[in-house]
Amino acid sequence: MQQQLRSAALAAALMLGAAAAAPAQDIVKIGGIGPLSGGGTAWGLAAQRGMELAIEDLNAAGGVKAAGRAYRLELIMYDDQYTGQGGKGAAERLVNQDKVKFIIGPVGSPPALGVISVTNPAKVIALTDGYAPQILKNDTPDPYNFRIYNTNIEFGPPLIKWLKDNVPAIRKVALLAPNDAVGQSVAGPLSEDYRKQGFETTVDLFERGTKEFTPLILRMMAQKVDAFEFDGNAPGDAGFRSHVHQIGGPAIDEIMEIAGPAAEGFMSYDIFDWDTPAGGRLRAQYEKKYGKGIINAFMPAFYHAVFLLCESIRRADTLDTNKVRAALETTGGYDAGIYGPINWVGKESYGVNRQLMLPYYWSQVKGGKIVKLAKFNP
Repeated sequence: MQQQLRSAALAAALMLGAAAAAPAQDIVKIGGIGPLSGGGTAWGLAAQRGMELAIEDLNAAGGVKAAGRAYRLELIMYDDQYTGQGGKGAAERLVNQDKVKFIIGPVGSPPALGVISVTNPAKVIALTDGYAPQILKNDTPDPYNFRIYNTNIEFGPPLIKWLKDNVPAIRKVALLAPNDAVGQSVAGPLSEDYRKQGFETTVDLFERGTKEFTPLILRMMAQKVDAFEFDGNAPGDAGFRSHVHQIGGPAIDEIMEIAGPAAEGFMSYDIFDWDTPAGGRLRAQYEKKYGKGIINAFMPAFYHAVFLLCESIRRADTLDTNKVRAALETTGGYDAGIYGPINWVGKESYGVNRQLMLPYYWSQVKGGKIVKLAKFNP
């Protein structure tokens, strides 16, 4: 018996020693930033869940490899409350406390501008969204940020031309935009794009968080407008129930939920086709984990961004952000199986080819369902 006890103790000691000697698994921390509260919550949750699903898939396949080592991915997500200060605070926490080298998000211009004010000086790669031109076109001498989503500068003119060619009843468009620097920076170029196509426009501004739009709508209707353009507002700001179209954030699902039957005929810029094989797979994977709740086009975009980042790490064969940044710039043509081969543009508009172009659509609510009217390839 004593011999058995000594043998068991020796075996336990050896096992403990082996466990202590085994190196901890290497981890790459990915910072995530998005609106998990406030007007953009639906976008932020979809972005977070898209990243979580991508990380699960990549980790199941062995993680990401660099310099002969396999790294497990870990997401650290913070709420930016869809504000500039919130984005800056989240980035400061990720960079200074969590020591991340890579950040994906946020989804809107105010927090994105806050994020890059932190990440660029720290040489942290940021794959952001947000339409404000200043996100890419700024005075940073050596930037580390890329934009993972089309903006109105890229898709606005083709969509407006489609409206002119296919909906001749629209002649005068009222643009509704939030009364801040970001809203004005988007509404201005859109209004100009409309005018170039022969439309008459009028622009009215509202404070973010407004829910009662009736006085504004009535005032603009008195100007005999033919259509309301809801710009790039967050779905939580879509507090009115009216027939509108939107060349801005892809929020057609949320607008349908808010407007109910009044959404019939609503047309919107859209960025993903859920009826493709890739779309069906992602939807099934999402609903298995999260149920049939919040899902929108930000989910596949941020799912894709994780794969794009890891492909860049693989090509760089290092976690050094200077080399990963250079590798990101070589990923034109890369196909993660979500959108097809990607394309980087932006030199003419922003001075750098760091604007990702993805296929996009004009979609319309018909019979309570989303129907694709036209597809535009980058």
